[in-house]
Amino acid sequence: MGFVGCTANWRWQYRGARWSAERRHTRPQQFLTSLMAPTCAMATTTALSKQIVGGTGQDHSIHKHPQVKLFKYLAPPLIATVFALSPLSISNISAPTHVALGQTMDAQKAGTLFRRACIGCHDGGGNIIQPGATLFLKDLQRNGVDTEEEIYRVTYFGKGRMPGFGENCTPRGQCTFGPRLQEDEIKLLAEFVKSQADQNWPTIEDNGD
Repeated sequence: MGFVGCTANWRWQYRGARWSAERRHTRPQQFLTSLMAPTCAMATTTALSKQIVGGTGQDHSIHKHPQVKLFKYLAPPLIATVFALSPLSISNISAPTHVALGQTMDAQKAGTLFRRACIGCHDGGGNIIQPGATLFLKDLQRNGVDTEEEIYRVTYFGKGRMPGFGENCTPRGQCTFGPRLQEDEIKLLAEFVKSQADQNWPTIEDNGD
């Protein structure tokens, strides 16, 4: 019951109130006010509440808007697409990891080759046959073998008292009589020796090979 309905109903109550008021010896207006105050107050409050929530008595704030539902469905694929196309995609993030892993495996393989073919004379980067021809950077520079290319050439063809280990090493007297090394193995050894020399020959990790 709205305020208007409450007012119309008050008119009927007023007629009865006059009779009751005469018996109670009070004014009809005062007696009627005491009767209708709770009823009208409740009706007015209810009417105002319905107007606030849209006239139906339902709280529309608890219902999701269609735009909100659409955003909830579209947000995950949109975010995934933006992330995939961004410079910080998973493939780009994982690329340095693959490179580092490959470098670690190459270093381990090179360490194994060095222990198998070179450590007899060059343990720890030294030289037990020619003390002035170590693999430390100062000796490599003095002897003109301080680049990967020169280290590769000497390892492949030999120099002085060091035999060559290349498959096509010549002359035969300058080459090792033991097993030969493939080109990619010698290249890996040259990179390894240069890297170790730059670091002043840290300890070579033994992987059990």
